[in-house]
Amino acid sequence: MGQSLASSIDAHSELTLAGIWQRGGDLAALVAIADVVIDFSLPEATEQVLQAVVASAKPLVCGVSGLQEAQMLTLQAAAQTVPLVFDRNMSLGVAVLERSVRQAAASLGPAFEVQISEVHHVHKKDSPSGTALKLGEAIIEARGDASIDTVKFDVQRRGEVPGDHEVLMRSETELLSFRHSVTTRQVFVDGALRAARWVAEQAPGQYSMQDVLFGDVK
Repeated sequence: MGQSLASSIDAHSELTLAGIWQRGGDLAALVAIADVVIDFSLPEATEQVLQAVVASAKPLVCGVSGLQEAQMLTLQAAAQTVPLVFDRNMSLGVAVLERSVRQAAASLGPAFEVQISEVHHVHKKDSPSGTALKLGEAIIEARGDASIDTVKFDVQRRGEVPGDHEVLMRSETELLSFRHSVTTRQVFVDGALRAARWVAEQAPGQYSMQDVLFGDVK
């Protein structure tokens, strides 16, 4: 992902790459010269990134999935002092999908059964994916459900599929479906760069791609 970000930044004259952090490198020095930090690393590295952005008071875009509860608490604490966009999927289309299924779930209510189907490449470790869980959480929040157990998940891992998600809402008389497919991982880079431009102008706080696309906070 780092090389894709570097190539995309080079293609935009208004953006400059401060550097790419690699294991063993001086993260603090790199963060200090950056205007915004983008983190697509792994959960075990994210805490180091959070410490560095807080120390240098730099905005952060974090697209790392699979964060554990303790890591999420560290992220939330960092958002008290720096503006921070965290989302388990940086795709603009998924942000629109989340908004759409949230509105549908609130309107249709619990009479409609919900199933979320997802297909990813065989190398993906989290199951269900962070995106599938994110969609499920949006639905149960919109319906006021007590548990995510009211949403069924169908998880498949095959080939090199970048990511397909489908949300089905079914009653005895009708079926409503929402579908999103990723054709290239470039979508995550594009979303992260849009989030980076946006978060650079925000006050400290924790934001998501919903805020980037649909919010007007400053």
